Amino acid sequence: MTESPSTLTRLVTWPDRHRAQFDAILALVVTAFSLLAVVSNAASLPADAKSTFTDYVIPIAATLVICVPLAFRRSHPTLASALTYSGALAHMLAGVPLVFTADLAVPMALFAVTAYGTKRAYTIAAIGAGAGSVMVAVLFAGTAGYSAALAVFVAIFVGLIFAAVFAFALVRRSRLAEISQLAARAKTLEQERDAQAVQAASNERTRIAREMHDIIAHSLTVLIAQADGGRYAAAADPQAAVRSLETIGEVGRAALADVRRLLGVLRDGTPDESAAPGSFAAPDATMAGGLGVAPTSPQPGVEGLTELIEQMRTARLRVSYAVTGRARRLPPGIGLMAYRICQESLTNVLKHAGPDPAVSVLVAWGASSITIEVSDDGRGASAPSDGVGHGVIGMRERAAMIGANLQAGPKPGGGYRVRCVIPVPTERSQPQSEEIPSL
Repeated sequence: MTESPSTLTRLVTWPDRHRAQFDAILALVVTAFSLLAVVSNAASLPADAKSTFTDYVIPIAATLVICVPLAFRRSHPTLASALTYSGALAHMLAGVPLVFTADLAVPMALFAVTAYGTKRAYTIAAIGAGAGSVMVAVLFAGTAGYSAALAVFVAIFVGLIFAAVFAFALVRRSRLAEISQLAARAKTLEQERDAQAVQAASNERTRIAREMHDIIAHSLTVLIAQADGGRYAAAADPQAAVRSLETIGEVGRAALADVRRLLGVLRDGTPDESAAPGSFAAPDATMAGGLGVAPTSPQPGVEGLTELIEQMRTARLRVSYAVTGRARRLPPGIGLMAYRICQESLTNVLKHAGPDPAVSVLVAWGASSITIEVSDDGRGASAPSDGVGHGVIGMRERAAMIGANLQAGPKPGGGYRVRCVIPVPTERSQPQSEEIPSL
């Protein structure tokens, strides 16, 4: 829970949070005190020494021109400083060296134009402040009762005031620039974070859709093949129908578990270590409609290809399986991708290759890659399709995620072939396992 700022903090930060109101109040206070000082000073003079024009008109007019622009010194710093400087110059040219209290607004104008104005504006203002210091000294030197030494002292004193104000204003300007850069950077980072969140959500939706397609398409294809085969064989061989039903049950339960795991993503968003990098899954998600809780189980990898081949054989698909090279443990995301590519390829064979195709599955382990090749002698690209084509697209997307090279298309002499070369960690960086036997 965020703590509310204290009263002192709110009071200190009020001028920055309400700049227009603060500057208006400041201009009003300075103007009032300056007018009061002008009237008091004129009233204290002897009657024979008073001059209405010099002691009242010029100081009052100069006070208004110098002090009123303080109300917009931060919103329009160049205009405010120009008016303030003009008022100060006017009363000095009129023979009045100093208008007490009102001339304090000149350093304030210099600070404002230096901190909030353009570089050209504050450069001109700094030069004007130096010239004004010299002019004040000259006017004092020409006034009776003031020595040249006093005039020099006045020039140095006023010049030091302007120099100090100018230095502090430069520090303030630098600080404001730094704050502006930090704010811009924070805004940019926030936009990048939001964009990354949107991209991550989009990638996750794509991953879930791809997984759902692989699971459902494969499972339904096997179920349909088993149901058709069992129906045709039931009259001649009742046991074949029983085996078909057993396979349908096994495939259905496996598909249900996979779907539960994927739908759990939409509920919990728990990271799934067996999925591709950046993806999520919930191990114990409950499906809508009272389907229960999915058990926790790792997603399949290359080691699950043997079971996949046996499952396809129960669907009366003639599959030969061969492994070359020395197998080793793969990162979960890469192993799942290889399994899904092989699964989708075999599913497409069931759907499109025609009656009784011969299929060969080759897994070739290399020093820095693994090659998955699934080929058949069926009808290939000439087979009828539903026109959607998500299977090959999904395989290409999976391959692109980790920089694998996937080729899918008709092969010379008829049939269809899917070949994917997947980069994997080298043998030295991974513990070696037993060679997977060929079937």
